[in-house]
Amino acid sequence: MTYFEAIVLAIIEGLTEFLPVSSTGHMIIGSALMGMEPTPFFKLFTIVIQLGTILSVLVLYFKRFFKSFDFYFKLIVAAIPASILGLLLNDFIDSLLESPLNVAIMLVVGGVILLFVDKWFNKPTVESSDDITYKQAFTIGLYQCLALIPGTSRSASTIVGGMTQKLTRKAAAEFSFFLALPMMFGASVVKLYKFFKEGHTFSGEEVNLLIFGNIIGFIVAIIAIKTFINILTKYGFKAFGWYRIVVGLVIIGLMLSGHSLQII
Repeated sequence: MTYFEAIVLAIIEGLTEFLPVSSTGHMIIGSALMGMEPTPFFKLFTIVIQLGTILSVLVLYFKRFFKSFDFYFKLIVAAIPASILGLLLNDFIDSLLESPLNVAIMLVVGGVILLFVDKWFNKPTVESSDDITYKQAFTIGLYQCLALIPGTSRSASTIVGGMTQKLTRKAAAEFSFFLALPMMFGASVVKLYKFFKEGHTFSGEEVNLLIFGNIIGFIVAIIAIKTFINILTKYGFKAFGWYRIVVGLVIIGLMLSGHSLQII
């Protein structure tokens, strides 16, 4: 992996991880256009650079994490369903990842849903993610299970799940950001464990690439989160819905044109 490739992947991760557009779909396009091979380090890199995006949430919402320990327990409750289901269905999920077509289809389907979400859930009563109940947190966690289907988007699933629980768009998006922390940290730890268990090691250059990628992802994610909240609050989901549909069709177009797409 070159530094240029690391920059591109880190920018993609930082831009798309917290938006309801599927970072997986964008990684497919980015890696395909650069002709990258799915080496063990490449697959690890695309997961571990999530640590930089996690840090962006901690920095932007630093004070929120010290308001109440009750909030941490709600995050844990919300994280339980997808964590358990992900472990139980790990092999099945991996099989779905082998088909870029599955990702493209889910991008389009999710995009169509986002076109109508604002009309379906337009009477919110919960203004802050701090005010959700444990039951609401668990329900949002159930919606997060949908994100185990590649191309669905963890952010889209949890934000829509929050809106079904009467959260405002902003409150649902912020809870989605917070819920990403245990999920992404856990995914990074598991990926590192498997990487070393399979006998792989880092070279000095690869360590530098990981550090570099996390720094880029951190900076880009901060910009993306702030921009996303503003757009979401003012305009809703429709633009993201159309964007997902276009990305899904681009993936299908690349496949039809003979590109060998790889899922990371």
